[in-house]
Amino acid sequence: MVNAADVERDPADGTGPTGSTDRGTRHAVVVGGSIAALLTARTLSAHADRVTLVERDRLPEGPEPRAGVPQSRHLHVLLEGGRHALEELLPGIVAELREQGAPRIGMPGDLAQWQNGRFYRRTASSVHLLTGTRPVLEWLVRRRVLADPRITLLEGTEVVGLIGDAARVRGVRLRGRGARRRLGVRSLTADLVVDASGRTTHAPDWLAGIGAEPAHEETLDSGLAYASRLYHAPESTDGTDCPGYYFVPGRDQPYGAVALPVENGRYLVTLSGLRGCEPPSDEAAFTEFTALLPHPVLHDWLLKARPDSAVHAFRSTASVRRRYDLRGRRPAGFLAIGDALCSFNPVYGQGMTVAALGALALRDALADPRRAPTTRRVQRALLGAARQSWDIASGADRELPGAIGNVARTRLADRPGAWYVARVLDRAPGDPVVGAAFRAACALTAPVSGLFAPRVARAVLFGPPLPAPTDPPRRPERA
Repeated sequence: MVNAADVERDPADGTGPTGSTDRGTRHAVVVGGSIAALLTARTLSAHADRVTLVERDRLPEGPEPRAGVPQSRHLHVLLEGGRHALEELLPGIVAELREQGAPRIGMPGDLAQWQNGRFYRRTASSVHLLTGTRPVLEWLVRRRVLADPRITLLEGTEVVGLIGDAARVRGVRLRGRGARRRLGVRSLTADLVVDASGRTTHAPDWLAGIGAEPAHEETLDSGLAYASRLYHAPESTDGTDCPGYYFVPGRDQPYGAVALPVENGRYLVTLSGLRGCEPPSDEAAFTEFTALLPHPVLHDWLLKARPDSAVHAFRSTASVRRRYDLRGRRPAGFLAIGDALCSFNPVYGQGMTVAALGALALRDALADPRRAPTTRRVQRALLGAARQSWDIASGADRELPGAIGNVARTRLADRPGAWYVARVLDRAPGDPVVGAAFRAACALTAPVSGLFAPRVARAVLFGPPLPAPTDPPRRPERA
């Protein structure tokens, strides 16, 4: 783990080395018990003598939802880029997920996907998703990470502040929850503190409490809300071979829906709507909401399916990026990762993937023999791991009606790119070449620059949109 000397401020920050250079027992604290926190602890355990995870909840012993992750009852997907990153961090974890029943869904071959007025052709799949539930993935990761004797978990404990000053963080102040609250606040010293507490992070208050500046926040809120329910699939499918349905909301169509298989033969159905068109949490109205979609296929499916849970709603979907990489009076020894650094509109399914990519970026930054892992340099690497996801999510959300926030307006410099992406979206449903490039960028297996490869660019710039279905294809196309 990086010690006090390793995480000093860059000379360009205007401050020299701070803190002790004593190489005694090195200790890292990770705030949170999420997937991002667990993978961060795993990464730091290769550099630290001790890593302590501090989690507000009492964590379940098995794959169960927990109070601190209200969105865990909703649909989650592990994009292909996330699957590769997770397997690199925890070899064998993908096989464990599959053993627990997590389905593998190909795009576009396994989906009836509607976007911009048409369905995608169900050509051979170019990327794949793992669509198991969030609690199962978190449980498997937690079980693997906590088997490391260097990693300790403090459950039912919350961070209420930082120890240190504007130059350096030296630990955290802790308070127990529930009956343990009466024991008061105690201190836990550390060489490094990593905030992985999620989109509800209190880091701005923690930093202000030691005289430091909070990070500048970029915000973009499309107004999207969603609601989810588990189902058993209909017994009769009328000869249709379609494992999933996906309706993408857009500028002219405010309603969205996703229905994908999860473990134990069930489906998780998530309905979404933009501001003023929010899906209901009432069970009877849940099905009726799907009648507003641009095609009745999912409504008909739900009428035949058997519900297996209550309806759960979620409203906090704004994208927020905290710019710790920018100059400011911020301390060495403090990093942010996961949703505490960059949280996304969940409709794009990027969160778990970016958590894994962030842990990989942390690993590589700490192991880089060419550069000292200063706080600012590592924080830049973590932000870089989330940049493509942010660009995709924010670029799409800026085009939605009613989007608000301090980065909601499309800048003049961004307009050519937005025009090009609009042409990509118009051609992706019918053109397998354009569709494959678009899916690779969204799955985080290839850079966005792949959309400008010569073969793709020719189709986007000079070719007309190829025919695409107006009704959901019942079966995949044969090669």
